[in-house]
Amino acid sequence: MTPLIIEAALNGATPKSRNPHVPISPTELAAEALAAMEAGAAIVHTHIERMDMTGDAAVDRYMEAYAPVLAARPDAILWGTVATGPDVEARFGHYRGLARAGVRMGAFDPGSVNLGTHGADGLPGASLLYATTYRDIAWLADLHDQEKLGPAIAIYEPGWLRTTLAYEQAGRLPAGTFVKLYFGGRYNFLDGKRSNVTFGLPPTQKALDAYLEMLEGSSLPWAVAAIGDCVIETGLAKMAIERGGHVRVGLEDFGGERQPGNLELIAEVVALAKQAGRPIATPEQAAQILGLPR
Repeated sequence: MTPLIIEAALNGATPKSRNPHVPISPTELAAEALAAMEAGAAIVHTHIERMDMTGDAAVDRYMEAYAPVLAARPDAILWGTVATGPDVEARFGHYRGLARAGVRMGAFDPGSVNLGTHGADGLPGASLLYATTYRDIAWLADLHDQEKLGPAIAIYEPGWLRTTLAYEQAGRLPAGTFVKLYFGGRYNFLDGKRSNVTFGLPPTQKALDAYLEMLEGSSLPWAVAAIGDCVIETGLAKMAIERGGHVRVGLEDFGGERQPGNLELIAEVVALAKQAGRPIATPEQAAQILGLPR
């Protein structure tokens, strides 16, 4: 069987007030990234504290955590998140510097979505619009191709997958593409509270089947992620492992009543893989499965 790629999303916007185990500082992130790889993660994704930090400043802050990891594990597959800013260059331009510093993947978000939670009346309330236009997406494809970055593609909504497949069919997806199917869970990932206001499809077998129907005929490797939920408790991780997919896990995504650590969540996925008789991919194997250009 194809080895299972585990991506560990270590922190995201999750504050320590919600989960004291979440790593925030570069020192914490470097230690947690190395421990996550030892535990079975082939890919590590992190955020820096400020999403309004762009360009070289963002590169420098990421590399405070990434440089020690790459020194200890030259095979490490790391990637950071997008920034806020007025245009696509401000939001994604730091990936150039990260690529040249040894980072091998970058975000490639093929669509737009409302991210928010409910108000006191139960209706959609506070929100932000995460917007990536078709022109921005074309720019991202060129950036990843030029810098030899593997696109880490988040699928928040089914339309995002349609766009991704259009690029695949046109031969325009950069090498190393990894599709992550994001399912909106029971807990809002913006504030950690139970909420029916979320995005995308729910974390169910029928929803996964819908995405897999869309992926028929595609050669893209895919993973599942439960955003605002537990990818293990929902059953998504087990279903993906049994169907040849991969799994994203970590405190960026997790929603629930317990307060696990990243290593605990990774161990739970590893245990499921062992039950299914599926080996765990090393970073080197993951790079081969994805076809990473560097």
